[in-house]
Amino acid sequence: MTNKKFKILLVDDEEDILDFLSYNLKEAGYNVYTASNGLSAIEIATRVIPDLIILDVMMPEMDGIETCENLRANSKLEQTLILFLSARGEDYSQVAGFDAGADDYVVKPIKPRLLISRINALLKRKSKDFSEKEIAEIEISNNEKLIINHERYTISRGAEEIILPKKEFELLIYLSSKPERVFTRDEIMAKVWDDNSFVGDRTIDVHIRRLREKIGDEHIVTIKGVGYKFVP
Repeated sequence: MTNKKFKILLVDDEEDILDFLSYNLKEAGYNVYTASNGLSAIEIATRVIPDLIILDVMMPEMDGIETCENLRANSKLEQTLILFLSARGEDYSQVAGFDAGADDYVVKPIKPRLLISRINALLKRKSKDFSEKEIAEIEISNNEKLIINHERYTISRGAEEIILPKKEFELLIYLSSKPERVFTRDEIMAKVWDDNSFVGDRTIDVHIRRLREKIGDEHIVTIKGVGYKFVP
């Protein structure tokens, strides 16, 4: 993978951390931009459209969670990945990050090589076409259709259109590719997260929960002790 084509925006209110991470990411070949607060991050992200934004949680004026929510509301950034890098390692902080629209959550401290490996895994997915079809239609109950637009990362049910974060969208595509088939957690991890050993079961659970909130509980069924299946 050629890292030079990828743009990364680092957002942290500690200058030492920005300098340290910028140096290591530039050495790895990425184009790096920096911001010291959420408001500046939103302005820079809208202007440069980064491939990945790395966000701290604890920042003055606008914290990382609120910043992430604002970034996810920006249609220009619908294909931008967001990774939280924070000293807040509590479960509720990580869940809040994923609920705000993050694609991944990393707890500080982490060695630069491990962080870059994590970033590579995220961006590897971005560089691939997840499906050959641009638009797919799935028949669902009550003679309705769920329309999945691969190019825009949206789903439509009736007149409602919903933009999904990249990982939620890829998870939906994978599960719906074979309705009624049960996908194990290991299969989901390998396909959607490239078998990334850093990603835990909680990550899958949060993304499944968020998908259910958007398309309906009845369409994603849990098979206890095995995995999940998509039911039209």
